[in-house]
Amino acid sequence: MAIYQHILVAIDLHPTCDEIILKRAHELATMNNATLSAIHAVEHINAYGVAQAYPAVMDLEGEMCAEARKQLAELSSKFSIPADRQYVEVGSPKVVILDKLKKLKSDLIIIGSHGRHGIGILFGSTASAVIHHLTCDALVIKIPDHKIT
Repeated sequence: MAIYQHILVAIDLHPTCDEIILKRAHELATMNNATLSAIHAVEHINAYGVAQAYPAVMDLEGEMCAEARKQLAELSSKFSIPADRQYVEVGSPKVVILDKLKKLKSDLIIIGSHGRHGIGILFGSTASAVIHHLTCDALVIKIPDHKIT
C-alpha cells in the first residue's frame, strides 16, 4: 500500500529551484502511485491609501496570475501534472497553500527551502510558516544557494 495518495507541491516559479522540487515530487508521486498537484501563490499588491489605484492593482494582479499560469503550465508539462491539478491563486503563500492542502485533502506537501531570508534561515519564510500549521506530512527540499541566481 502506498504511503501517500495526494501530494501537493508548492513552487515559487524560480526555474532552477522549481525543477529540483518538481523532479523530487514527481519521483515520490510515481513511487506511491499518488496524485500530484502543483500550486503557486501570487501575493496581493498592497495599495494602502490609494483607492484610485485599485483598478490598476487588480489589472496588474490579473496579469501576474496569467503569467504565473503560463509558467506553471510549462513546468508542469515536464512532470506530467495535468492542467486541472495546476493552481495559481492570489493571497499570502501560507494561507493559499494551507487552504489548498485542506481542500485537496493532500497527505504530503513538498516545498522548497532557499534558506537565505533572515528568520526563515532554516526553511525559508514561506516553508517555515506553512510547516508550523500542517495537518499532514511535509518534505522540505533544500535548494543549494549556488542554484539560486
